[in-house]
Amino acid sequence: MNPIGLLNWAIVAVSIFNTIALLWLGLTIVLNAERPRWGTYAVGGGLLLGGLFFTAHTATVARDVQAITRELEVWWRVIWLPFVGGPYLWYLVMVWYSGALYARRHQIWLGAVSALGIAALALTLFISPLPPYQQFRGELSPPILAVAGIPVVLLVYPVYSTLCIILSIVALRQPSTSDRFMGDLARRRARPWLMASSGVLLLVSLTVGAVAAWVLVGISRDTILIGDYQILVILHLFDLLVETLIAVAIVLMGKAMVSYEIFTGKTLPRSGLLRYWRNSLVLAAGYGSLVSWSLDLPVDPIYRLMLATVLMTLFYALLSWRSYAEHDRSMQRLRPFVTSQHLYEQMVAPLEPSQIDAAAPFRALCEDVLDARSAVLLPIGPLAPLVEALIYNEQPAPVALDPQAFSVEPNLVVRLSEADVLCLPVSPERYHGAIWSVPLWSDRGLIGVLLLGPKRADGLYTQEEIEVARAAAERLIDTRASAELARRLMDIQRRRLAESQVLDRRTRRVLHDDVLPKIHTAMIMLQALPVATHGQPPAAMSAEVVTTLADAHRQIADLLHDLPTTSGADVSRMGVVAALHAMVTLEQAEAFDDVTWLIDPAADHLAQQLPPLAAEVLFYAAREAIRNAARHGRGGDLQRQLNLTIAALNNKSSLTLLIEDDGVGLGTVSSSAGSGRGLMLHSTMLAVVGGSLIAERRAGQGTSVRLAVAIT
Repeated sequence: MNPIGLLNWAIVAVSIFNTIALLWLGLTIVLNAERPRWGTYAVGGGLLLGGLFFTAHTATVARDVQAITRELEVWWRVIWLPFVGGPYLWYLVMVWYSGALYARRHQIWLGAVSALGIAALALTLFISPLPPYQQFRGELSPPILAVAGIPVVLLVYPVYSTLCIILSIVALRQPSTSDRFMGDLARRRARPWLMASSGVLLLVSLTVGAVAAWVLVGISRDTILIGDYQILVILHLFDLLVETLIAVAIVLMGKAMVSYEIFTGKTLPRSGLLRYWRNSLVLAAGYGSLVSWSLDLPVDPIYRLMLATVLMTLFYALLSWRSYAEHDRSMQRLRPFVTSQHLYEQMVAPLEPSQIDAAAPFRALCEDVLDARSAVLLPIGPLAPLVEALIYNEQPAPVALDPQAFSVEPNLVVRLSEADVLCLPVSPERYHGAIWSVPLWSDRGLIGVLLLGPKRADGLYTQEEIEVARAAAERLIDTRASAELARRLMDIQRRRLAESQVLDRRTRRVLHDDVLPKIHTAMIMLQALPVATHGQPPAAMSAEVVTTLADAHRQIADLLHDLPTTSGADVSRMGVVAALHAMVTLEQAEAFDDVTWLIDPAADHLAQQLPPLAAEVLFYAAREAIRNAARHGRGGDLQRQLNLTIAALNNKSSLTLLIEDDGVGLGTVSSSAGSGRGLMLHSTMLAVVGGSLIAERRAGQGTSVRLAVAIT
């Protein structure tokens, strides 16, 4: 193959590559635009026009230059239009994208380059038209408008095109604040690629201007003829150089467009789009090379058509195979989240929380799916008492982070609770290196927050990654909460059965071994009194009978004291606050030195409107907290002063009961473990009805138990 033939093959191959890449990018932007604006359509339309230009260019360069026909006269003039309109369109898009379109200085510059662009277009098409193909063959010699021997178009076009590209670089270097979520971050990440693409386009403009000057000057002096072999080689090299530079610019701008979706308006980029872009580049390069090679084969055109058909089928099959392989890898990464969590085994076997392995799927999520350096799964809301936070770090932290040290600020919870919030940026200093917060939802509302650190490659999380992370994290919280709830309920049921058996046996033993013999002894003593004393019972024997009956009475009272004094029906009828007041008066009258009631009338009214199940669960949880204060508040000092405060608050979104004592305190109790077996039971039951229980040591002394039930 001679040099001309080799250059022609490369030119056609690169031209087909540019055609496929530009058409793919243009259609992708137009079809995937979430919030279409005029700039989006300008970008997509410009790329599509670029693809059509290279379609015409391919049709032109694939023909024999020595056999020019009149039909190519149109293409000869059309293919020069993108070189005039391209720089202007690029500057217009960049100044719109960077947000500088409404800056006064860019408006002035936009007007200036618009005037220069119109002048260059008029000079090219009307005032000093481009020479026809016949001019290259020496058949025509139309006059060219010139100043001092230099064509006017050469004085306008280089200044115009260079100014457009330089102004686009200035706009990219100083972008304004974006109103799009993550828009500023996307601009920072995409700016190096767009600036590199602008630099390449600047080289294209300078190259086109230089070669156009050489061509026009040569035509005016009759030194360039189409039949000259050296001229043909130079023109082919120029064409290949410009095409290659444009191909590089397309790859650079395509990387920015698909990696950060800067023109589609998507909140986050999608990893699948980048993968398809890479596949389209492989298709364009392979298909263009082979089709260009087939044009030089001395075969019938039908064979070339069949070769193109076979190639398209082959590439489509390879792309399908790659898609299925990627799908299999995705399923492999997600396997830890779709496999069984063995809830039945966890419910039947009395597992401890540490035995329920939730760290493994969370680690798989962070490492294999998100490629994150660090992450924290933080439950909030009604499920928080049942689930502990999970922490992942790529490198072990110098100091182990305590899950209890993580908390979400109230204003962040409010922002995350808004509709259609995919994720929000957070301060790394405030959240131990996390830069993104992802809200997690269930039917009950916001149940947690996934705090994500930066990616290992320092890239952006894609939309698919955030959606998978959200679904997986929500499932982890639900699974752990369900498993913990089942474990607690089964453990409580076992203990209740054991306690019921113990209480039954104790009741039988006390009644059979202690109470009944004492009553029987007292009856015998009462029957013997008249005989022994002739109707006058001695004081000593009478006192012994009274003591025996009093002891039996006390034992029976203790047994009754362990049984509930208020039924569910009484709680529903009286209301939670009134039932608590009655319980404290009857059961704990002597347990506290003083009881203070701080009842908000609105909260009392709301408590009376609670569903029967929620009211009963709230009552028994409050009763358990009051009993704990009575039993443990004084510690070992029976003379210690012990006061109790009971408050009912209406927090708009929940009904809150606050039970505080000034005793020795129960120690700082985590919200997930409760304060012993009793509060663990009631914490679990409150979670079932959408409430929570938090017990903790007060700042001064004593214990504070906060009970809350969500208002539905």
